[in-house]
Amino acid sequence: MTRRNPMTPEERTLRAQLGAHAMWANTLDPASRTAKARSAANGRFEQQARAKHPDATDEQIARVAEHLRKAHFKAMGLKSALARRAKSARAAA
Repeated sequence: MTRRNPMTPEERTLRAQLGAHAMWANTLDPASRTAKARSAANGRFEQQARAKHPDATDEQIARVAEHLRKAHFKAMGLKSALARRAKSARAAA
């Protein structure tokens, strides 16, 4: 089924923001709402740390996992900056 008046990207963004604000307005404890996702993400970094250092102590694994997490988010930030720069260059051309 094809929509007659598809939403613009800006309208989709506004609709998503509206939904997010409504969701968070109904949430008194934001940390509990996102705890499961944070735990899963942190578990992934811990698994990577254990694969890299199978004989490490729990304290060492926690330190390595934290660095893996920070590296992951820095890499995402770099990719985002490069994508924004490329988009800006395309728009200027």
